[in-house]
Amino acid sequence: MRPGLWLRLAMLALVLAALVPVQIVAARRHHRLAGRLPVVFHRILLRLLGIRVHVEGTPPSGAVPTLILSNHVSWLDIPVLASLAPLSFIAKSEIAAWPVIGALARLQRCVFIDRARKVATAEVNAVVAHRLAEGDAIVLFPEGTTGDGIRLLPFRSSLVGAARAALTEPSLAAIALQPVAIAYRRREGLPITRREMPQIAWYGDMDLAPHLAAFLRGGVVDVTVAWGEPIPFHAATDRKRATAAAAAAVRASMAEIRKSSAPHLCRDGSSKSDRRIDS
Repeated sequence: MRPGLWLRLAMLALVLAALVPVQIVAARRHHRLAGRLPVVFHRILLRLLGIRVHVEGTPPSGAVPTLILSNHVSWLDIPVLASLAPLSFIAKSEIAAWPVIGALARLQRCVFIDRARKVATAEVNAVVAHRLAEGDAIVLFPEGTTGDGIRLLPFRSSLVGAARAALTEPSLAAIALQPVAIAYRRREGLPITRREMPQIAWYGDMDLAPHLAAFLRGGVVDVTVAWGEPIPFHAATDRKRATAAAAAAVRASMAEIRKSSAPHLCRDGSSKSDRRIDS
C-alpha cells in the first residue's frame, strides 16, 4: 500500500531538500552528477506517485548527440522520460514561472520557448544546437501540445531545425533523431479505458488542480516507453521528411502497444530476458 498523500508530499519535500543543494553545486561545476541527480529524483517521484515504467528499446547512450522526438500526453511524460536517462527538455516559457516546478526545470537545464514571439524558434534552435554539439540529449514534443493519449497530433518540424544548426559545428558529422512513444496502459492492473484516460492525460482546457486530484485518487499506473531506432540526421537531410519519419515510428509504436493488454517490459539489447524498471 502506498503511503498517504500528505506523507508522500512530506517525503518528496525531504528528497528535494537533500538533492537540490547538491544539484546546484554540481550544475555550477559542470559535474556529471548534474545529469544523474535528476534521474534519481524522478525515479523517487514516480515511486511516490505510483507510476511503474516499462521500457522497450534503448534510450540514448550519450555517445551521439540526440534530439528525442516524443508524443505528449501529460505532465507525467517529463518525469517518466527523465527517470530513464540524463535528459533536458524543450518546454513552454510559462513553466519557467511556475512555483517549484519552474525552478526544478531550470536545474534540469530545460530550454524554454515563448511561442508567442516570432523569433523564438530561431533563438531556441541556436541554444539547442549548442547543447547538442556539447553532447546533450534533449527532448522535443513536436506536437506542440498535449494530446488525449489515443491519437497522435501532427509533428511540427520547425524546432528540428536545431539539428541542422548543430551540424555547423566542425566536430559533428551527424545528429541522431530518436523517436519515442509514451503510452499509459493500465491502472491497478486493468486496461485504462478512453473514459478514464482524462485522469492521466492533461490536455485541452483542463484545469490542473482538479486533474491532479483525480489522478492522485487513483491507483498504480503502468506506462510503456518505447524507444525507436535513431534516425541519422546529416547536413543534407530533409528536415520535414526526417520529422515525418519520426512521427510514423511513434505512431507505429503506439499502435503496437495497444495490441497487447499485458504490460510491456524493458529489453536492454544485451540480454534475451526481459526486465521491468520500477521508478
